[in-house]
Amino acid sequence: MTEPIPGLSLSPLEILAVLGALAVVLARWLPYRRAFLLNGAATVAVAGVALAATGLRWQLYPVVAVTAIVLVVAVARRGRGRMRRRFAVPATAAALLVLAAVPVAAWALPVPVYPEPTGEYAVGTAVHQWTDATRPEPFTADPDDHRTVVVQLWYPAEVPPGAATAIAGRADLEESQAVTDASADLFGIPAFLLADAAAAPSHAVFDAPAAPGDFPVVVFSPGLNATRTANTVLAEEWASRGYAVATVDHPYDAAVAFIDGAPVYSRNTLTSDDEAEIAAINRANIATRSADLSFVLTQLKTIGHVDTARAAVAGHSRGAVAALAALAADTRFDAAVHIDGGLEPTLPPGPFSQPALSITSPISAADNPDYIPNLEAALALGPADTYRLELPEAGHFSFTDAALFFPPVPSAVGTIGRTEGLERTSDATALFLDSVLRDRPADLPAELKAYGDLALYG
Repeated sequence: MTEPIPGLSLSPLEILAVLGALAVVLARWLPYRRAFLLNGAATVAVAGVALAATGLRWQLYPVVAVTAIVLVVAVARRGRGRMRRRFAVPATAAALLVLAAVPVAAWALPVPVYPEPTGEYAVGTAVHQWTDATRPEPFTADPDDHRTVVVQLWYPAEVPPGAATAIAGRADLEESQAVTDASADLFGIPAFLLADAAAAPSHAVFDAPAAPGDFPVVVFSPGLNATRTANTVLAEEWASRGYAVATVDHPYDAAVAFIDGAPVYSRNTLTSDDEAEIAAINRANIATRSADLSFVLTQLKTIGHVDTARAAVAGHSRGAVAALAALAADTRFDAAVHIDGGLEPTLPPGPFSQPALSITSPISAADNPDYIPNLEAALALGPADTYRLELPEAGHFSFTDAALFFPPVPSAVGTIGRTEGLERTSDATALFLDSVLRDRPADLPAELKAYGDLALYG
């Protein structure tokens, strides 16, 4: 009764509460006014108490508020007759508009449902913190402060039945809420709008025993200010297909990272309109991220069941740019997956000899005329097995978990649907990674074309 109905994004109890409030609002215009008023209020109360036991969603607050206001007015006017029509009509209309906004808000900002990973493995996850003693921390002035990164490893696992799963990729609701609050604050979004996203269960099990075998590696960098769990769907999917996936929190870049348990917030805010200064900041950010990715690959050698001799680097948005830079700088990476990342023109990745797959959004390309030409110039520096796949109808956030809960604004999530972009990205990237890291036979140009418009470079 508390699980949202697919398509409606409201649970049966929430629907019951809305109908009860509707009866309260319309009671003045119906026969048996008192019966509708009392029964509707009772329905809202019972449904509200039941929902409160599992957490009343913010979308239902207007239902409770409207019901309470109508009841207060009804009690205040008891014995004085009905409200005059010229006041009752606009008041009823306003209340109906508020109630109509409830299902719209629930549909636009739904409770995210993380897709079940489709691979043969269950998924485990664990968090590691590593300090690079050879690099000072570029975001602080302390010469003794060395660069520390937080890495979440997602891996094929043997999960016991009934094991508790992660909350939006995090260990518990408190941490997930802290990440959501920091992200909302950074982007100027009221945090309560993302409360449902913070509480949604994903599928990985923390510290589950690893499955037998040594698995190829994908080191993943998220978008600008994004955290290591911004791409949980992709990480869980790749892990279920037999990859060890290391998603990286880049401290002082991520909205929040937890170093030794203490929150470290982003310092990525641009304070200048000068293009040269902005370009310099971007170059420094990309260089730091690229070095982080190489350092993580080095540290992964200390982890069991991880085969760093078969390694790819991947990322989304700013992380995708860092992935290409890391590919060019570190030949230990056998391949790269670049997902919709606009290049900094003053810092193009150098030539690279390893295969690369770039997946782009047509909406991102339309919004930035320089995006594809700059990217194509970089991809042309790669070998013959370098590809760019344009995913039809995808927006910039169609490749991230945000597609599950962002408002369906085409400029952000395209028109591809909440899960379709993630599913196609998972399938196309797995096809590429299986071919490159596992030597699985594939006619990549022919098979990748099934997912969108394909261009070859090199």
